[in-house]
Amino acid sequence: MFLAVSTIPISIIGGTQGFRASFYLIGLIFLVTFSASLVIAYFISRPIEKLTKDIKKISKGELDVKLGLSEIHEINNLTESLNRVLASLKLAVHKVGVKKAELFEDAIEVKKSFEEKQKSFCNSINGWTWETDSKGVYTSASDKAVNYLGYNSEELKDHNIFEFMSPKDSKKAKKAFNMAVKKQSPITKLEHLVINKDGEEAYVSTTGYPFFDEKGNLKGYRGVSTDINELKNAEVIINDLNEEILGLKNQMKEVLNKSDIKTDLKEKSGLDTENDEKWSEKEFDSVFLFDEKADIIDCNDELVKKLGYSKNELLSLNMADFDALETKDDIIDKINKAKKDGVASFKTIHKRKDGSIIFVYEKLQYIKDEKKFKCMVRED
Repeated sequence: MFLAVSTIPISIIGGTQGFRASFYLIGLIFLVTFSASLVIAYFISRPIEKLTKDIKKISKGELDVKLGLSEIHEINNLTESLNRVLASLKLAVHKVGVKKAELFEDAIEVKKSFEEKQKSFCNSINGWTWETDSKGVYTSASDKAVNYLGYNSEELKDHNIFEFMSPKDSKKAKKAFNMAVKKQSPITKLEHLVINKDGEEAYVSTTGYPFFDEKGNLKGYRGVSTDINELKNAEVIINDLNEEILGLKNQMKEVLNKSDIKTDLKEKSGLDTENDEKWSEKEFDSVFLFDEKADIIDCNDELVKKLGYSKNELLSLNMADFDALETKDDIIDKINKAKKDGVASFKTIHKRKDGSIIFVYEKLQYIKDEKKFKCMVRED
């Protein structure tokens, strides 16, 4: 450029011929400059291109690649650094005793195996795996999501996870999700009802964990939603059975309580039961001591024989463990009555270790000084 500018005075002094000479001179300068730049570019780009190809070969497991030097100092520095890395890698391969390409082949195989196992795991789940952004919008999901939501992974990317829940569960899930995002904490075993695009319903349990970008910012959640329909159905059946059992127990209590216990005892044993204090252990088959929680403290040999447990086993039981009719709460109520009135009498059913049952009368007495209770049992 400076040479071209310097020809201007020459062209002015020389007139027309001077302008022609200047024009040719400028053209010659540009031609020489362009040619020189091509040569320089060739000598710079060629070694860089070769180095790039050599690095690709190394990445494929070719450790015998020879890295040549060039006329450019900086490229030579890169080449020497890469040669040192290559030498270290060869030494490591030699010490481990594997073939040159095995490291790379093993890495590929491990990656392939991991992907296959991941797919197998996702397909084995009785539900689906998923990933969302920090707002709960699906970014990916396993193939089985379509069985529950009616959409495949690509279609779900435009949908929020709360869209497929019942209104009540959606509100609950949003609250749990927002709280988890705020604390950047996991979402664990959130049970909710999902409704697919055809209106079909399914109960699932959802668990998810946060994941972050390189700077530590929350990117979203990854997790799994597991089918718990069978569990929910079982809970309904169990609740129905419990109600039926409770009804039967109440019926049995009514039957047992139809006759007055004191009158019945008097008729069967000839005892005067008008005064409870006249009752003694001799009129009963077995006796045991227990505390306010109905845990057995001690018992006689007759109770061991009647129920079929060893004494050590009985001392580890609660009264509710062998009472087939009364719940623990029912027994605690009777204990409180005995504590208040000094005595409580009732009919119930004992369950032996082998599963058989005995209809019995029980009389509870409160031993105030020792702060414990005595139960005298008579088989009906």
